[in-house]
Amino acid sequence: MVRQSIKSAIAACVLVLGAYAGTALGHGRVSLEEDTCVRQVGENMVHLSAYQPQFDQAGHYCTDIPVAGDTYLVIDLVDQALRNMPVSMKVMREDAGESATVTQINADYYPDGVISGIGTLDKGLYSVVVTAEGIPPLNYHYRLRVEMVDYGKIARAWTGPVIALLLLSWLIYKLIQSGRLRGWFGSRRT
Repeated sequence: MVRQSIKSAIAACVLVLGAYAGTALGHGRVSLEEDTCVRQVGENMVHLSAYQPQFDQAGHYCTDIPVAGDTYLVIDLVDQALRNMPVSMKVMREDAGESATVTQINADYYPDGVISGIGTLDKGLYSVVVTAEGIPPLNYHYRLRVEMVDYGKIARAWTGPVIALLLLSWLIYKLIQSGRLRGWFGSRRT
């Protein structure tokens, strides 16, 4: 009975940790369709990257920017069709329902598929709107969080380990209650 409980608890822990391990893969190891930095309208996709070389030379971010300051925003026009139409980018700070434009790049053609701009982002929420001037116009929206804690992401990251710890605690409790653990320790003393 106890042996079967141990085996099922271990199997449950392995399954939970196995399911959790897939979420640990970062931004760089997912397909383009699953990338959180990609927005798609119809068949057209754009990709956002944010850089802060003054703080981290190799770091690139998407929607969670760790430090306030000068931020380089780079939009990659993934599909060729977007490179053949005028595209604009606007970054707005969201303050209590109002929005103030931080930086704006007017509509232009980008045959190389790269739109880049720099803006000073303070702590808070921002909206990035990329608009392709097609018929109908295509709007891609990003919400940036600068120097803010994403409690939802933290909760998702800790769910797997907490469940595994609870299962392990339950297993230890059942072993102690069964009396077999006391019997095993008693036989080792004699």
